[in-house]
Amino acid sequence: MEFSDTYKQTGACSFSPNARYLAVAVDYRLVIRDVITLKVVQLYSCLDKISHIEWALDSEYILCGLYKRAMVQVWSISQPEWTCKIDEGPAGIANARWSPDSRHIITTSDFQLRLTVWSLVNTACVHVQWPKHASKGVSFTRDGKFAAIATRRDCKDYVNLLSCHTWEVMETFSVDTVDLADVEWSPNDSAIVIWGSPLEYKVLIYSPDGRCLFKYQAYESGLGVKTIAWSPCGQFLAVGSYDQILRTLNHLTWKPFAEFVHNNIIRGPASAVVFKEVEEPWQLDMSGLYLNDDIPHDVQNGNPENAAEGHSRVRYKVVEFPVNIPSQKPPLDKPNPKQGIGLLSWSKDSQYLLTRNDNMPTALWIWDICRLELAALLVHKDPIREAAWDPIYPRVAICTGSSHLYMWTPSGACCVNVPLPQFLVSDLKWNPDGTSLLLKDRESLCCTFVPMLPDFNDDATSEE
Repeated sequence: MEFSDTYKQTGACSFSPNARYLAVAVDYRLVIRDVITLKVVQLYSCLDKISHIEWALDSEYILCGLYKRAMVQVWSISQPEWTCKIDEGPAGIANARWSPDSRHIITTSDFQLRLTVWSLVNTACVHVQWPKHASKGVSFTRDGKFAAIATRRDCKDYVNLLSCHTWEVMETFSVDTVDLADVEWSPNDSAIVIWGSPLEYKVLIYSPDGRCLFKYQAYESGLGVKTIAWSPCGQFLAVGSYDQILRTLNHLTWKPFAEFVHNNIIRGPASAVVFKEVEEPWQLDMSGLYLNDDIPHDVQNGNPENAAEGHSRVRYKVVEFPVNIPSQKPPLDKPNPKQGIGLLSWSKDSQYLLTRNDNMPTALWIWDICRLELAALLVHKDPIREAAWDPIYPRVAICTGSSHLYMWTPSGACCVNVPLPQFLVSDLKWNPDGTSLLLKDRESLCCTFVPMLPDFNDDATSEE
């Protein structure tokens, strides 16, 4: 794996949907870089510090949310002289996002007073009163023709269906929730899933015409749903709960067909592989040569003396069952307990699911949907900050706030040393074509270029 130099960033970074550009926010400046060379392609100056950036789906435009100033600025990649500014004034802007047609921007005002659709074509705008959330509660169909927007009025939750062509309200129906958490279309646009806040366990499946197809409630007492994710194929719905169980529903009957329990002591199945992160010192022979397969980066740079003093390598070690996973008990007197399925994501082929149980933050679970069992368990020294699937292959990239990048494929796992001084990977994002990864430190970023085809061995360790 090859790593680029580091570049400054102050928070918001994003690859373009066409995988050609990387947008980086540096205070009030927006820097557009070429993905391959990382050279600056465009440089824009905003009126205030950038809080949020988002690409249009056609990669032609990019918006910058300047939320402290209640403003959005829009830039064109092919026409640098073109610009657009959206100012909500006293209403403020809490969130801004693109519509699927890349020609309309949707903003939500402070205190969820209204949601506004702004047109870049004819400067027209459409208002929707009382949106339920600022950054959630809006979902588009895969074909981009309709939008589902959660609203609340008279102490009751509703879903408004809007046409993305005229932005007229096509349908409005009430939903059976006390406090709606979010709404999301299925990948095949045939159903809408709605779930309640953690205080009530309720998952509702609605048809686009407002008919409730199914109500699911796993239990009544205790905190309820924490995360939900549709499989890319649209046949499965995964529901992560605070009771540390992942439940998967099928799209035919909407009933659960599998439950995956996250216990702190794992005894099987025998086909699963457990990778544990270990740190071991570098071994030298009598002549001072390294006996390990890999050579420290300091040695590659011509500083063997520095590498030999207190240097160690990190790798995955395959361990046998049973496995005891470190766990922590969340305090009972604080809100938002770190418990339950806080991270949930499907692989592109819908065969694998990754989860992180928040009261076992160092472990990443990989579940095989075909076998309905655990495929792999990766146990780290530090809590997992982020884990993301390759958008093309069944490959996971993981970071823990350390100087290492961790990767898993069905053929094995590896630890990759990031050869940049004092660079601690706190966040990561895949390029949409799967050829590169964006790695973020606290105030800097770098890119690493990964092979197109996964080729990792079971107990492999990479230090490049």
